[in-house]
Amino acid sequence: MTHLCTKQLISKYITYSAGTKDLFFPLHFFQPSLTMSGRGKKAASKPASKPTSAMSRSTRAGISFPIGRIHRLLRKGNYSERIGIGAAVYLSAILEYLCAEILELAGNASRDNKKRRIAPRHILLAVKNDDEFNHLLAGVTISEGGVIPNIQASLLPKKTKVAKEDGKDAKGVQSQEF
Repeated sequence: MTHLCTKQLISKYITYSAGTKDLFFPLHFFQPSLTMSGRGKKAASKPASKPTSAMSRSTRAGISFPIGRIHRLLRKGNYSERIGIGAAVYLSAILEYLCAEILELAGNASRDNKKRRIAPRHILLAVKNDDEFNHLLAGVTISEGGVIPNIQASLLPKKTKVAKEDGKDAKGVQSQEF
């Protein structure tokens, strides 16, 4: 029994499968180093280049939110039968943008209160003072956030003008009547 190489097996199959010798492809189409390298390997004739290190999809997209984790959670969440690759990239970019906006507004609120650290109170103030975030997070309760300072106008003491006494102007005197 003789050992035949891949090139010989392919040439015999192509010449004998048609039944005639007229149909024959050149053997350079079937060189194992070029077409049958498997799994996208490069041809053996080229010099080997440096192996590239694995690059995550988040680094490739230039964002810091984890695209792989979001893709996995989208697949496991049964939101749809099929989840495209671009969906996870798009969603993680949106989440990163929203977090950056909230953190910027909360940082401004903490600076207004003369604090260097963002607390849940500052996040609540940032969300409630912004119209779009207030609409987006209308039904959300932020733990340890407190409430927005507000006193209804009907509860404030009424300002009344009193007649001049002893030649002094009594402008802005507030009464205590309720």
